[in-house]
Amino acid sequence: MQQEKACGKKLKYYFAEVPTPLTLKILRSEAIAFAKVESKFPEPALFGVTDGKAVGTYLEHKFQAYLQGKYQYVRGSSAKGIDFPKLDVDIKVTSIRQPQSSCPFKSARQKIYGLGYSLLVFVYDKHDDPKTQTGQLEIRHTIFVEKECTADHQMTTALRRIIENGANRDDVLALFEERLLPVDDIEAEKLAEEVVRTPPPVGYLTISNALQWRLQYSRVIEQAGKVKGVLRLE
Repeated sequence: MQQEKACGKKLKYYFAEVPTPLTLKILRSEAIAFAKVESKFPEPALFGVTDGKAVGTYLEHKFQAYLQGKYQYVRGSSAKGIDFPKLDVDIKVTSIRQPQSSCPFKSARQKIYGLGYSLLVFVYDKHDDPKTQTGQLEIRHTIFVEKECTADHQMTTALRRIIENGANRDDVLALFEERLLPVDDIEAEKLAEEVVRTPPPVGYLTISNALQWRLQYSRVIEQAGKVKGVLRLE
């Protein structure tokens, strides 16, 4: 009997140690908690650092380490493309002074129908303290952009406007050409037909054409908490 009780205690302890699966709800909640703590943390390794990519890498890795100590989830890699592949979420870290970042270009369709995954955006303001020789990242905004809202704002609103006015495939193709959408003729025709059948939801990113998409977040910061699908995490 004593042996059975001992085994029961061990079994209970074992199951208590299994990490909780990470969900979207938990991810958003933990992003809020992490931002509050990080905003007060003096980091010697960041003192004098002006490279936004280095700052972004630091914060992304620190947030991942914070989560991995508490939750069970699949961590993304450069091969998988995004930070949380099972949740369809990618982390973006950007300065309040120039809120933008890059992301891989997969197809021109992303500019119209969204990136295909949601974005967790940390917007920081960096301060250096010469006395303590530390850098501090004040997280000014923590924003979650649902994947349905990750298309280009100007492109989607223009397309919706002409469709509402009775545009056909040729009108849509003309808009693609006017906006220099990076697409070949065959794909453009397929996209135009899809847009006429299924007008895209309004996106809230600004996506600039390049070898990699250049994402700009000023509108996301302005609209967070005011429109459906762009959440201000507080």
